[in-house]
Amino acid sequence: MKTKPQKDITLIQLFDRFATDDKARKHLEGVLWKDGVVCPHCKCNDQTKIAERTANPDKKIRAGLRFCSNCKSQFTVTVGTVFEDSKIPLRKWLIAWYLICSSKKGISSLQLQRNLEFGSYRTALFMAHRIRHALKENGYADKMDGIVEADECFVSTGTKGEGQPARKLTPVFAMVQRGGPVRSKVMPSRPQNRQPDARWRRA
Repeated sequence: MKTKPQKDITLIQLFDRFATDDKARKHLEGVLWKDGVVCPHCKCNDQTKIAERTANPDKKIRAGLRFCSNCKSQFTVTVGTVFEDSKIPLRKWLIAWYLICSSKKGISSLQLQRNLEFGSYRTALFMAHRIRHALKENGYADKMDGIVEADECFVSTGTKGEGQPARKLTPVFAMVQRGGPVRSKVMPSRPQNRQPDARWRRA
């Protein structure tokens, strides 16, 4: 089944979509559990063995909590992800993820602190480190299919100022499936002002 291409989303639409943690959690569940709920502890995907707990703050039962009768464990959609064991609201996590991935020239932790109204710079730095660490993972469960487009670009990874070395350009290779996922990878360093070697020549 073909999926329609995702249109660019504005910041206003983004904040409306993730206005509450419940909306953010539902979105994350739709992404990670698109084929049904899976227990992160025993990998059981039998929907008859997984029950959703009714949220009850008085009994410390939070929204989205589930129980697996196969391994007798409780879990939420954030278990096993960079969002696990974090007191930062989930809606701010998803907005930060979008800001980091959509900023062509990158976004600083200080800017994240201002945009998401964090009380400290360390909180924004912690979030940015977790997200960037997750983006470094190269494992993909599914192969791309259909029409796949590929290209490379150079991303500035340094600063240029008085008494500082010139800005460093890092080659990045990216592939996008029409109406599907996008995958990118940092490539080995490519010499500047020289003819590309065999690894970079187009077929």
